[in-house]
Amino acid sequence: MTRMVDELLEQVVRLQVSLLACRERMRAGTDDEALHDLRIAIRRLRSLLRPMRGVPACEALENSAAEVGRLSSPLRDQEVLLAYLRKQGVTTGLADRQQRVQAGYERLLASSSLRALFVALDDWPARWFRADAEGELKKLRSRVRRRLRKQQRRLLEALDDPAHDRHRLRLLIKRVRYGADAYSAESTLSKPARTALKKAQSALGEWHDTIQWLGRAEVEADLAPCVDTWRAASLRAQARADEVLQTLRGHLQG
Repeated sequence: MTRMVDELLEQVVRLQVSLLACRERMRAGTDDEALHDLRIAIRRLRSLLRPMRGVPACEALENSAAEVGRLSSPLRDQEVLLAYLRKQGVTTGLADRQQRVQAGYERLLASSSLRALFVALDDWPARWFRADAEGELKKLRSRVRRRLRKQQRRLLEALDDPAHDRHRLRLLIKRVRYGADAYSAESTLSKPARTALKKAQSALGEWHDTIQWLGRAEVEADLAPCVDTWRAASLRAQARADEVLQTLRGHLQG
């Protein structure tokens, strides 16, 4: 095996251990960060696998990780809202929301999607070894570098679009940022560009949360007292994001 093939194997195995720990933390109910940490581990796993698209050995694992990410996203949104309401001292409807979040944990833990992910993780090392032996992983470093450049190019094109979709920008920023983290040695991003990515993701994340909550408030009457606060917060986050996005655009162009 080449050094990079070996390193990727080690990283996936470490993420498997992390995911197993997150699953057990969710089962035990030991803390409020288990789901968040599980989703971060999945995001890192997908960032490692994304440049391997087209390699049959990675297909099942990537698809399984994507499905768990999709399945857990609404639950994470509920969890973030619940934490916000607690912090603000809002008590109306809180017990019901807590029950819904707990039920969401139980559904995720019992889901066929989560089981499929761990099966795919168990199977993956043998598939990876076989792919390497059969020559499917030649020029792996070049493949990764091309993928990282493509991600950056897509993000810059989106930033250049005056009518850019902030939801899509948020997704593209995550892909570029976590791709650079996964393959730090292969990334050409400067330190200032990475800092700008982090700030843009944070601002867009705040904006995304308020947009989600405002949508919920349209159908969940107990959230009505928060609407004015969320509208103001959304505008502030949008302004911050637009400012940081301009800085990020300059770093990517350079």
